[in-house]
Formats: sequence, structure tokens, C-alpha cells
Amino acid sequence: MQRFGEPARKGVKYTERAGAYAVLERDGRLLVTFQERPLAEYQLPGGGIDPGEGAIQALHREVREETGWSVRISRRLGVYQRFTYMPDYDLWARKLCHIYLGHPTLRYGEPTEEYHRAVWLEPREAVERLASSGDAWFTRQILRL
Repeated sequence: MQRFGEPARKGVKYTERAGAYAVLERDGRLLVTFQERPLAEYQLPGGGIDPGEGAIQALHREVREETGWSVRISRRLGVYQRFTYMPDYDLWARKLCHIYLGHPTLRYGEPTEEYHRAVWLEPREAVERLASSGDAWFTRQILRL
């Protein structure tokens, strides 16, 4: 499996954490989320898959929480792994990031996830701003940038 970001650190116990994320295009722009805390960064909308939840189900829930939008998922693009510290959970994680392509369909309102804001960006700007190199790579590939 392809890895992006830093390699695993020796002596660190990582907890496996699966998540689902989406490249969301509408009218030539991408819907991303800006998370203000604990680290200010742009991200593909999505997040952790809860116990008993499927990846698509988690993706719909997370996108709505983080952006206020519902989405239509077109297809799965792939998966990658990254090793990171998650300050929200005080956890070192091996994140398995399942990436999908989709399209925002209906705006329900503001994000309900604390410290998140929905942002529309031009594709090239989104690729440059995404904090995760894996998210940026998948976005670049699907948009052929």
C-alpha cells in the first residue's frame, strides 16, 4: 500500500484508524474543509469510520458534519496510509485513508463539526493547500493537474 508523509517512527505504538475522504467537485471548483483547531489546515472532507459503519456511510456523515453538504459518491479512487499523531485523540495512528470521488448535491446549512468551515477552491489552489500529501496526490491524479 502506498504511504504518504513521514515513515513510522521506531518505538511508537500506532493504532490503526480507517477513514473515508472525498474529492468533491462542482461547477469546476472543489469543496474542501478548513479545520481551525488543533492545527489550522485544509483537508478533503471526511473522517474516521466508526465501529459498525461502512466507508460510504461514514463519508456521508463526515462530509455533512464538516461542510453542511450532502454528496453523491461516484467511485472509489484508492487507499493510502500515513503515520501521524492525532492531537484530538492524543493518539499515534496508522491512518488508512480510503479516497472517493463525489459531487456535492444539497447544502443543508453550516457545518456542525466544531472548528470546521466549508471552503470552495479552484482545483490547483486546493491541491496546493491540502495538508495531506496523499490527499493532494489523489486530487491531482483525478483532475489530471
